[in-house]
Amino acid sequence: MKHLTRRLVGKRVIGEPITGNETTAQLFEKAFGAYVGREVKNAYQIIKRMIEKDHTIVLALSGAMTPADFGVSCIIPLIRSGLVDIIATTGANLYHDIQRLESDNWFEVNPNQGDIKLRKAGWTRIYDTGFPEDDLWETDNLVVDLVRRPDFARQMTTTEFHYLLGHHLARFGRRRFKRADLNRSILVQAYRNSVPVFCGAPQDSSIFLNLAFLKKKLGHRYKFGINLEDDIHEFGAYHYFAKNRWSKKLSIIILGGGVPKNYSLQPEPYLTQVCDIDVGGYDMDVQICDAHVQNGGLSSCTAGEAHTWGKTSEDCIKNSQYVFADVTAVFPFIVHALMQEGLEREPRCLFDQREEAVTFLDKALRKHSLKDYLSKGRMKNGLLKNSRL
Repeated sequence: MKHLTRRLVGKRVIGEPITGNETTAQLFEKAFGAYVGREVKNAYQIIKRMIEKDHTIVLALSGAMTPADFGVSCIIPLIRSGLVDIIATTGANLYHDIQRLESDNWFEVNPNQGDIKLRKAGWTRIYDTGFPEDDLWETDNLVVDLVRRPDFARQMTTTEFHYLLGHHLARFGRRRFKRADLNRSILVQAYRNSVPVFCGAPQDSSIFLNLAFLKKKLGHRYKFGINLEDDIHEFGAYHYFAKNRWSKKLSIIILGGGVPKNYSLQPEPYLTQVCDIDVGGYDMDVQICDAHVQNGGLSSCTAGEAHTWGKTSEDCIKNSQYVFADVTAVFPFIVHALMQEGLEREPRCLFDQREEAVTFLDKALRKHSLKDYLSKGRMKNGLLKNSRL
């Protein structure tokens, strides 16, 4: 019976008095013993292991977090400490990242005081933050001005696009922005640290609303475009590269859900299911989100469910934590603990290795012909193997 009990239960759940002198990591041990508190503690411990074991780490950031200056408080410290190697996020986060450089007119607002009054007064609200509507026009003009520059006049991936945006914001920022601190921009810091920034749905943002207008105005002179196929392939290349270099381990931190989460997971079925190159999936996984798993939405998908798609490894199921909470309420605790522990490493600068990573995957792909790929599909579907291409 005692042997059985030891297999069924873990450590004793017992807290310690909070003195106010604890580090955040010590506070996790003292007071985060159960429920969502334990989920937060487990999430911190898993992320810490990712770093200590030198995993390549992908960060998926959903929603509109930059309006809350979440990028400054939580994301940029991870970038500058070398703790994030790849970012996948929304166009909204990047647009408002640019907006915050153009204007610092962001204020608290009461979400219940009346949106009709706010609209008439010329204010735009994102839950409990607000800014003057005119700031949108200034940001729109900045986006159009940047993308009209010659080095944008070609087809590219979203990582190339965001790298160029970061480059120009860093280069021209001090002259254009009177009060802006370039250290507070995700795009600029990702550029300076060569962190690839992906966006799985670039057209769903104000950045591309402006580019749609610009294309209609410039007509044939408009050469810019996002190559979606190359974007997918580049993300897959980084996954394949990571799984064959350094510690050969790949992990993910998911803040929220939605497209950034899904796009961060897609390279695995792309490699395994489509390219027939099995890299094993993510090895550790932490997600902070308030989506219920029962509704069938991707945002709530667990690491175990993702394993059935080949997106996570068997080890990941044992090294995974879903924290059912709002990101802004709990992730700052985790970042604070990581910074207090002094956890940092040399940045991988993966964007600088972009061509090497793509070439590395292309070399592996040459072993598989299109005919082999199509034949494999026919065999699975019970069709003739030797059908004419």
